[in-house]
Amino acid sequence: MGNKAPGGDFEWVYTEQPHSNRRKEILAKYPEIKTLMSPDPHLKWIVTAMVLVQFVSCYLVKDLSWKWLVFCAYVIGGCINHSLTLAIHDISHNVAFGNKDAKWNRWFAIFANLPIGMPYSASFKKYHIDHHRYLGGEGLDVDVPTEFEARFFRTPLRKIVWLFLQPLLYVLRPLYINPKPITQMEVVNAVIQLSYDLLVYQAWGLKPVFYMLSGSMLGMGLHPISGHFIAEHYMFLKGYETYSYYGPLNWLTFNVGYHMEHHDFPSIPGSKLPLVKKMAPEYYENLPQHSSWIQVLWDFIFCNSLGPFSRVKRECKLVKEQ
Repeated sequence: MGNKAPGGDFEWVYTEQPHSNRRKEILAKYPEIKTLMSPDPHLKWIVTAMVLVQFVSCYLVKDLSWKWLVFCAYVIGGCINHSLTLAIHDISHNVAFGNKDAKWNRWFAIFANLPIGMPYSASFKKYHIDHHRYLGGEGLDVDVPTEFEARFFRTPLRKIVWLFLQPLLYVLRPLYINPKPITQMEVVNAVIQLSYDLLVYQAWGLKPVFYMLSGSMLGMGLHPISGHFIAEHYMFLKGYETYSYYGPLNWLTFNVGYHMEHHDFPSIPGSKLPLVKKMAPEYYENLPQHSSWIQVLWDFIFCNSLGPFSRVKRECKLVKEQ
């Protein structure tokens, strides 16, 4: 437990992020992939059902003992709330209602946010755009750990703590790496979320609110589904900065495991990403990929060559919004 992961530096590259050129090449060969760039008509109904399930769950857990409340928060609430964050990830690309009705995607993301217990959706969208546009970009991509994280969380025990702290770090990291002004939609998101939390508290007491918040924190911390945080962009093999996972947990996570496909075509809903791989198999089948998010977490913790430094970084020029 005392062995340290290498603490030298990130993997610096001097090339542009690879997905833009891959996208052009794939579309030139398979233009029919453009037919997949349309809203998912089922997404809004699936998300609505999940929000309702969590609302009912808040009522059902109000009289549980604290021991069983924590258990339910981890096993049930953690899975559903983490899944909802990935639904919000999909919605941030306007795949619920399409680009023409972009505002409805923002409002629907706030609705999907309700069971999570803390305002998340508006801030996520603001920074997630940069993650795609400036993948690994110094001072721009807040998905990349800070140098302090990379240098401090290097032993297996510290990496376990780091994984537990992932939800908190994802909140704090943007404030250090790339702080942005608070938007009106973020204020609206916070007001609606806090009003919902207060409503649940007044109706059923503290335990349902604890169920929501702890489910989110535990589900996005050291949890099997959270393996995707590490699997997506941590450099398990030198020269590769994005990886896909094609296992069964995609059923719970809106196919976020199809991550190479997602970065190649971010406007395609998660439900249609398997079709991208099917239409252009030679671009994906021979790439390094993960078969288990649990194995990803295990390897990340105990492999000396892996740690928060295992990320590709690049200098990027900021593109001004028109």
